[in-house]
Amino acid sequence: MRIAEVIGRLTTSKLHPSLKGARFVIVLPMTLEALTENSPNRGEEVIVFDLLGASPGDLIGLSEGGEAASPFGKVKTPIDAYNACILDQISI
Repeated sequence: MRIAEVIGRLTTSKLHPSLKGARFVIVLPMTLEALTENSPNRGEEVIVFDLLGASPGDLIGLSEGGEAASPFGKVKTPIDAYNACILDQISI
């Protein structure tokens, strides 16, 4: 799991049937340097499936790859990144 900052939302016109009612956010993954020193060094933007209602400025726990599809069980879902949690506080 990686920590990422929400920078916006994504609007779609068509969705895969398994994603009806889904919400997507645009995030920037954060490096340890970005978390500890307020550095602008971040990764590339990632589109994340979000059921928790994250807003711009929130820090989230980002699950990627096979783990991202785990919450859907055996239903085949085209998801590569999933918002697993919204972080209130980080202690390093």
